[in-house]
Amino acid sequence: MAMFAWIMMGLALWHFAIFIPDRFWGGIVGAFLGAIIGAALCGLLVNGFTIPGESDTHLLQAIEAAPGALIGIAIAYAEGVRRKIPALEL
Repeated sequence: MAMFAWIMMGLALWHFAIFIPDRFWGGIVGAFLGAIIGAALCGLLVNGFTIPGESDTHLLQAIEAAPGALIGIAIAYAEGVRRKIPALEL
């Protein structure tokens, strides 16, 4: 159940990527994957590479994944900038 909370936190923070110029490696999908993978890895790291069950899942489980989601989005953005991906102009 905690993995579900971590993934949902990553998904929630990914929605704010629309406020950043689209220079992500892989576009908005790259930002999505960065957020999801980062949130899951951070949640696992904080909990000693175990996934807490339903009775051990609480609000703090979701908040623990927030730094990982932001780091994952930042890595996707930095890789896009490094590869000189032009920003989408609308």
